[in-house]
Amino acid sequence: MLKRVVVPAVLASLIATPALAVDVTKSIHIAASPAKVWSTIGKFCGIATWHPAVTKCELVDVAGAEQRTLSLKGGGTIVEQQVDRNDAKKSYTYTIQESPLPVANYKSTISVTPAKGGSEVTWVGHFDAKGASDAEAAKVIAGIYEGGLAGIAKKAK
Repeated sequence: MLKRVVVPAVLASLIATPALAVDVTKSIHIAASPAKVWSTIGKFCGIATWHPAVTKCELVDVAGAEQRTLSLKGGGTIVEQQVDRNDAKKSYTYTIQESPLPVANYKSTISVTPAKGGSEVTWVGHFDAKGASDAEAAKVIAGIYEGGLAGIAKKAK
């Protein structure tokens, strides 16, 4: 009798346990000053000029916060809201409000720091996988970051 009570209780607790959050970090060294790199990426809607997957960015003010709608090559849109910005430290943080990506509770920061011979650009994301495994969601986000960082390096030369 005890096994019948314990086994369902253990299974119920496993089912109720939320998935662990996923973290993805990608960086690139760019042989340009932090000021030059920040001038390339610092504007919240500037992503349309350096990310190869973004064809257009529309910026609106939502209750005092910048919100961008990204139009993607091949169709689809992503709505992101800037939640923190520090121009002195050359970084901004944003959340995804709506997207076709396999993520939920997404929060990300992109930053530029001085590095020997130039700058280091770091893009960090924290999220829960949605409709995909953690590994699959991490692979999608890592690909987005890698494409964007390569675009920044190309543009900031």
